[in-house]
Amino acid sequence: MTSERPNDGNNTHATPTAPTVPESPDEKLIFNEEEMRRAISRIAHEIIERNSGARDLTLLGMLTRGEPLARRLAAKISDLEGVVVPTAALDVTAYRDDMAAADRMARSDERLPLPVEVTDRVVVLVDDVLFTGRTARAALEALLDHGRPRKAQLAVLVDRGHRELPIRADYVGKNVPTAMSESVGVRLRETDGYDAVLLRHSPEQANS
Repeated sequence: MTSERPNDGNNTHATPTAPTVPESPDEKLIFNEEEMRRAISRIAHEIIERNSGARDLTLLGMLTRGEPLARRLAAKISDLEGVVVPTAALDVTAYRDDMAAADRMARSDERLPLPVEVTDRVVVLVDDVLFTGRTARAALEALLDHGRPRKAQLAVLVDRGHRELPIRADYVGKNVPTAMSESVGVRLRETDGYDAVLLRHSPEQANS
């Protein structure tokens, strides 16, 4: 156990304190910061093992929280393998099947090219929560619009079940059985100021 040094006037670097996870009677903490770090590390090892290294890997993080998760995975893989893993954000909004056809067409026309190559690469799609499978389906469609990968895989921090499509993640940080009356909230330092996964006693607002 480490002790904090008193501020004697010469210590100009204060010891950083971990953000406090909000407590609510309607929320249950199911993943803390350290557990999330270990889960990301384990997924990184599994990706390397399944693909016999990282030379051909590209990671695409689904907006919003899939992107920082993808970058954390890429950083861990780079530490382990000594290679830079191309990483980018993937916006799947235009490909969701809960959008009107006209809206999907308009958004698809506005699609910007990805800053990384996906053709003939092993592409790992990264998201925070896998629920119905509809976001993952949209991500696959978006990916194929950008090129033809040699292989596509899916990594998620949490799989909460209740699939509506035949979608299965290749890498899962944690399986969390849930009721349809519940939802899973992932909080990340990059987007929310702290790391946590919360189980909330309220239904999901959108397909995942």
